[in-house]
Amino acid sequence: MDIDTITLQLAGRTITGCASLIIVPEIAVTEPGYIKMLTVKATAHAKHEFQAMAQMAYFQFQDDELDITPLQDSLCINFRGETEILTAGMVLYRDPAGQFHALIHEGQNRKKLLEAAYRFCTRWVRLDI
Repeated sequence: MDIDTITLQLAGRTITGCASLIIVPEIAVTEPGYIKMLTVKATAHAKHEFQAMAQMAYFQFQDDELDITPLQDSLCINFRGETEILTAGMVLYRDPAGQFHALIHEGQNRKKLLEAAYRFCTRWVRLDI
């Protein structure tokens, strides 16, 4: 993986690389300030991509169309020398080819995590409009 790829690792092995990512830890259900977003693109339009990802995931979930990969172990997110470890929660990401994916730890309230991400990203976009 190159320096401009966000890598996701489970149990010490890289499972994929991605271009954009929303990290929604379990605590974000009650305290949305813990939601983090990463992207290899440093553009002014990145927040719109995050809002679109969160909205798409939420609506697909409501329509029972969201393909969710369950996680059992901690997920390590590596980007530009920084490492974030997610032990409980959800990650929404877009791979370098543009495909959308959702990873959620087993036992988590999927609906609440998706709602938290959707609300947070939507409010963020509206603040600048």
